[in-house]
Amino acid sequence: MPLMVSNPCWLLLLGFVPLTLRLRGLRTAAVRYPTLATLRAVAPNSVRHRCTIIGLRVAALVLVVLALARPQAGRWIDELRRDDVMLVVDVSRSMLDDDVTIDERRVTRLDAVKLVVKEFVGARPEDRIGLMLFAARPYTQCPLTLDHSWLVENLERARVGMIEHGTAIGSAVAAALRHLRTSAAGSKFIIVLTDGSNNAGRITPLAAAEAAAALGVKVYTIGAGTPGAGPSFGQRIFGRVIPELEFDEETLQKMAAATGARYFRATDMPSLHAGFAEIDRYEKRSLVTRKFIAGRELYPWLLWPALGVLLLEIGLAETVLRKLP
Repeated sequence: MPLMVSNPCWLLLLGFVPLTLRLRGLRTAAVRYPTLATLRAVAPNSVRHRCTIIGLRVAALVLVVLALARPQAGRWIDELRRDDVMLVVDVSRSMLDDDVTIDERRVTRLDAVKLVVKEFVGARPEDRIGLMLFAARPYTQCPLTLDHSWLVENLERARVGMIEHGTAIGSAVAAALRHLRTSAAGSKFIIVLTDGSNNAGRITPLAAAEAAAALGVKVYTIGAGTPGAGPSFGQRIFGRVIPELEFDEETLQKMAAATGARYFRATDMPSLHAGFAEIDRYEKRSLVTRKFIAGRELYPWLLWPALGVLLLEIGLAETVLRKLP
């Protein structure tokens, strides 16, 4: 069973023990004898008695100092430092565009994002992860949790149209910050995945990024899809060609740079995978800390013997080992 000293500073007093012995040796006798014959007869026993008394006193002093240091018996446990992550996912109408190909099958941007996010979550079992959806306003789909199966279930429930149309990137980041503001995790960061530009909400993306930087939260941004690929969705749903989608890549880059993070462009499935893989590599720190768990205090096992030794020294000094005057 490992041992730990709770108050090691007290151990410095052990360095004064030799000094006390030295000072005791400088003491001189206060009584003069007319003859040394009697002293020569008892000198050998007197020296042995004196050494015994000093030894007992030193032992008591050492035991008291060790008791003051509070030795403890317990065990060491290894703890892996957890990170807190908020995933901020765009569910505006443009996320229905099917410009992503998986196994020669075209899928929507949102379906592609769901697939990659599930892989990202599965690779970080030790972290608390939350999910924030947004369109014209943010919506907390799942708060920070270690129950990743529940998180994935909530991710699967995400649908385009569950929030009114629009793209409020700044408000979504600000809402995610509220979940991380009081976090005590070693690392806190946000991943924003969007395919448009901010056109809703009261908070601008750059203002939200500055707030994140002030709180020590990194904001990684991923631009999903191909800029200008929106007309296919417009033709399919509305029967007419709509103007090309505005893809504000510059703002996403500035948001990431303001917090010390990075921006990633995801135009297809491989680049989307690569973006999340890079974030996982940057933020995944295998930091294992060792923590001592005290099982019991051991100072009573030193204090009581110290008291016993001290009483023994006093008793012997007043009886069989009494000093000559």
